[in-house]
Amino acid sequence: MIDKAPPQGAQAALRALRLLKLFTPEKPELKLAEISTLTGLNKTTTHRLLQALHSESMLDRNPAGGAYRLGPALMALGVQALSSNDLRLRARPLLNQMAKETGETATLEVPIDDTMLILDEVSGSHFVGAAGNVGTRWPIHATSTGKALIAFDEQGLDRLGESFTALASKTITERSKLEQQLGEIRRRGFAETVDELEDGFSGVAAVVRGGMGQVLGAMSICGPTQRLSAERRASLGIILCSAAERLQPRHWEH
Repeated sequence: MIDKAPPQGAQAALRALRLLKLFTPEKPELKLAEISTLTGLNKTTTHRLLQALHSESMLDRNPAGGAYRLGPALMALGVQALSSNDLRLRARPLLNQMAKETGETATLEVPIDDTMLILDEVSGSHFVGAAGNVGTRWPIHATSTGKALIAFDEQGLDRLGESFTALASKTITERSKLEQQLGEIRRRGFAETVDELEDGFSGVAAVVRGGMGQVLGAMSICGPTQRLSAERRASLGIILCSAAERLQPRHWEH
């Protein structure tokens, strides 16, 4: 995995940010002792960081058990980030169009470390389908968006380790096997997953680029595997590649 060297003189800020990243949907609340163990910091230092974050409303505290959870200031920042994100604003009409045309859920996702964050999502017309996942992060190796990113992004497989967690019956768990798919993804221009993130769930994705050709993230169309046959995935891939091409800025100021 890529090792990003932190800037000098930013230790306290980095510790605070890493502390905030400990809170997940699986662990929305954490106590002092847990946080101290997870961060490897002593309880005194951990408590000082928690108090500072709590004073700025970045963390809230459950009065019943004393556990900490993400606070309202972070929620406000998240909403502000979403509303001001240029890529999200430009992609939204395309997501709406793809969801309407295909009946399936369309998403815009960006990489964070070894995961893909769902930045925006438009649900399809089918009663059964993916929905309500904005803000969710999924492992890169098990998503169509992640595979597309690895195939075309300059960092590629350096984002990942040698082995990956199995999430479903067909999850690829070895780096070498994932690498074997990259050539085909580059040839056809889109990636796909079938029963890899979750059994019965499939997705197709194409990368989105900036004005200089740099990979910014990926758009996907996803839904139940029973609806997304190999033939349909191929047609969805063509739709996604076309949408990604339209999203790329044509003119930049120099």
